[in-house]
Amino acid sequence: MEWENQTFNSDFILMGIFSHTPTHIFLFSLVLGIFTVALLANTLMVLLIYLDTRLHTPMYFLLSQLSLMDLMLICTTVPKMACNYLSGRRFISVAGCEAQIFFYVSLFGAESFLLAVMAYDRYVAICYPLQYPNLMNQKICGLLVASSWILGCLDGIVDVAATLSFSYCGSREIAHFFCDVSALLSLSCTDTSTFETLVFICCVLMLLFPLLLIVISYTRVIVAVLCMSSGEGRHKTFTTCTSHLLVVGMYYGAAVFIYMRPTSNRSPTQDKMVSSFYTILTPMLNPLIYSFSNKGVAKAFSRVLGKRKSRE
Repeated sequence: MEWENQTFNSDFILMGIFSHTPTHIFLFSLVLGIFTVALLANTLMVLLIYLDTRLHTPMYFLLSQLSLMDLMLICTTVPKMACNYLSGRRFISVAGCEAQIFFYVSLFGAESFLLAVMAYDRYVAICYPLQYPNLMNQKICGLLVASSWILGCLDGIVDVAATLSFSYCGSREIAHFFCDVSALLSLSCTDTSTFETLVFICCVLMLLFPLLLIVISYTRVIVAVLCMSSGEGRHKTFTTCTSHLLVVGMYYGAAVFIYMRPTSNRSPTQDKMVSSFYTILTPMLNPLIYSFSNKGVAKAFSRVLGKRKSRE
């Protein structure tokens, strides 16, 4: 089913999450601050891992990919939201809306699989340390990361193709601060029940399957750690794994709440608040969690600063 002619001549309207009251102006300023921190922290993480050869290991390579995904995710939604708020023009073109859908769905799906790969990496490193160089060599690690990106992009393509196939009539107002699929479907004047079922199936594959792999991996890791005789080794391993599990908890908690609830139980306000958590707050928290808990990242940062000071 093709879009009606008026669809291509009319922009959508993003209702946003902020008004111009003093409280909302403060919250908007806070979001800009979070965006700035996330932008700098994730960029720094990617550059740090790229520049320091001691961090050229599978674990840090995966961490750099997570930071890259978070960087792209927050840049997909916040700049447009800020531009609309500051200019007072809340419009977004059809092409811009579809671009947002593709990028945030692709990045969301890719990050889901990447977190599973990171859990597998820790499982192999802790449970099979002698075989780790072979089981997670450069080729295998690159293949797993590429698979995460490809699977995420496929999910994004499916969602964009589906939303392009629906007709949109009547109200053009999207009750969100970016083009969310569920918010956009509520504007369609065609039956979207089949696609909603497809979205639910995709969520099971993109969320629950990787989550199952993470649970299995960390169950094995916990058993292995408890069997360690060295208290220092247990502490070091738990510190590394705890940071990853914290990120997993934030990511999957928000994702399951947003995408696996019945449509009848959803409200625009809840969706906007939870979406702001995983598209704005989580990209800032991820690099901070890893950098504060990871001695390798801290030492690399000190080495880079030391080289810069010696040159000056």
